Amino acid sequence: MRYEQLPLPPPGSVVAVGLSGGVDSTLTALLLKQNGCKVIGVTMSVWDGHIPAEKTEKAFHDACYSPDEKENIEDCKKFCAENDIEYKVIDVSKEYNHFVLDYFTDEYRNGKTPNPCIRCNRFIKFGALLEGIKKLNIDYDYFCTGHYAKIVRPEEGLWSTDKRPCMIACASDESKDQTYFLCRIPSDVLEKVRFPLSNIKKSEVFELAHKANLSAANRKESQDFIDIKYIDSLFSDKPSIPGNFVNTEGKIIGQNKGIEHYTIGQRRGLGVSGPVPYYVKSIDAKTNEIVLAEKKELNSASLIADDFVWPGDAEPSEPFEALVKIRLRSKTTMAFIEKYNPPDDDKTVYKGQAWKVTFDGEQYAVTPGQSVVLYKDDVIIGGGIIVR
Repeated sequence: MRYEQLPLPPPGSVVAVGLSGGVDSTLTALLLKQNGCKVIGVTMSVWDGHIPAEKTEKAFHDACYSPDEKENIEDCKKFCAENDIEYKVIDVSKEYNHFVLDYFTDEYRNGKTPNPCIRCNRFIKFGALLEGIKKLNIDYDYFCTGHYAKIVRPEEGLWSTDKRPCMIACASDESKDQTYFLCRIPSDVLEKVRFPLSNIKKSEVFELAHKANLSAANRKESQDFIDIKYIDSLFSDKPSIPGNFVNTEGKIIGQNKGIEHYTIGQRRGLGVSGPVPYYVKSIDAKTNEIVLAEKKELNSASLIADDFVWPGDAEPSEPFEALVKIRLRSKTTMAFIEKYNPPDDDKTVYKGQAWKVTFDGEQYAVTPGQSVVLYKDDVIIGGGIIVR
């Protein structure tokens, strides 16, 4: 299918820019300003202090959810003042606690591995933040961020329909492509979204930022959702329930600390030794049992996923082939995708129509709770949550 990339905001348009204090969002705002747009910088505030932060030089090491948020806001405020840009801070901490933090802990306690960044983009950055802008009576033409992705529209209807929704396409810089994180943003929201860095390589971003003397060009970039040593604080409301480590034959080979401490494919920190290295193969939330196995036993020929999102809600009616990605760091692989009709002995409660994804070649450590994202011609055509 052929697609057209939607144009960036023209001179004179009013553009709200999501500012984090990092080099990508800061340069995005500057480029739009230089192009003659009226730019309004907006920063979402998610930190409410309910997790005690250690008094160290850098408690959270520039993680996204961090008490360093105040410093980020000051950096954004300074940048906007220097460039005559209106600036607003919008408190979305309540929504963040519900849609991201609570979801994160609930999924782990159900034996799954969630992706907080995908949830944050869907419900916070492109959800609660936009609602907050509306409540401030800011009438904007476009909303822009520093993500590496493109907004495109198909030249003809999807799946034999007349729908031509806005869709997410891969960025020019493959090494920085962030489309996987953006897979659940609704097409109607994307209508007013643009990504000015879509055709720029990361090396060029730093070059432009240094030429503009942006302090953000010298700042360490945020890499994590939250510093790993603070993860336990998120689960402090309930005590962990220990359980058994078992092998694939059901024999008890050790004790786990509680299923929320583990994920599929994990090797380190198990505290179990054997004739070969053990990896987490599966997690049973009902029994608190974790099955350990050799690495080669973690390969899967297929997966079942549900809770799908489709561009413009145009769901396929027939089986199809597509490239799929089962986690951010995995390479895309060709797969056959078809509707899954559960047999009578499948007691799973599915969220909408479930789909079966059969890989051309086996994939390692397919993880329930993670997203499977479907691509055709470098464009996201759908995405769901892995059930098993």
